[in-house]
Amino acid sequence: MDLDLFNAAPPDDLRPALSACCDVPRWVDAILDARPYADGAAVLRTADAAGRELTPAEVDRALAAHPRIGERAEGESTEAAWSRREQAGVGTDRTTAQALADGNRAYEERFGRVFLICASGLSAEQILASLRERLDNDPATESAVVADELRKIALLRLERVLSTESAEEVSA
Repeated sequence: MDLDLFNAAPPDDLRPALSACCDVPRWVDAILDARPYADGAAVLRTADAAGRELTPAEVDRALAAHPRIGERAEGESTEAAWSRREQAGVGTDRTTAQALADGNRAYEERFGRVFLICASGLSAEQILASLRERLDNDPATESAVVADELRKIALLRLERVLSTESAEEVSA
C-alpha cells in the first residue's frame, strides 16, 4: 500500500498485515504509534529498532507463526503464503529434505525451538550449512541469532506490505 494509505489507515485495518510480518503486539504497536511517516525508509527504521528490542518471550511468540525450514506452510493465510515464498530456494530433493528434517530435529532437541533463518535468496545448501553451524552455538548466542533472523524476516515482510497496492492485497 502506498505510504499515504499506510499513514491514514485505521490501526485495526493495518494490524493484521503487520502481525503477519511479526506476530508481536508490541512490535506492531510501535510501528502504528509512530505514524505518520515521511517515507518508507522511516517505517523500516522504526520496525528495525522495535525488532531489536524483542524479549525472549516475544521471540517465542513470533516463532509460533513460522513452520520448520523445509516444511511447506499450509493454509491460505498471509503468513503461510509469505513463508512458502521465502522458502522457495529450499528445494525438494529427497537428500536435502532428509538432511533438513534431521537438522531440524537436532536443533529442536538442542534449543527447544524451531530453527529460524531468513531464507529469502538462500539455497538449500546454504540453509543446511547455517543450520549445522548454528548447532554449535551456545544457547545465549543462538537466542541472539534467532532474534536477528526474526527481525530480518519481519523487515522483508514489511517491505512487501508497503509495496502492495492495497490493504486487501496484503490480507489475501
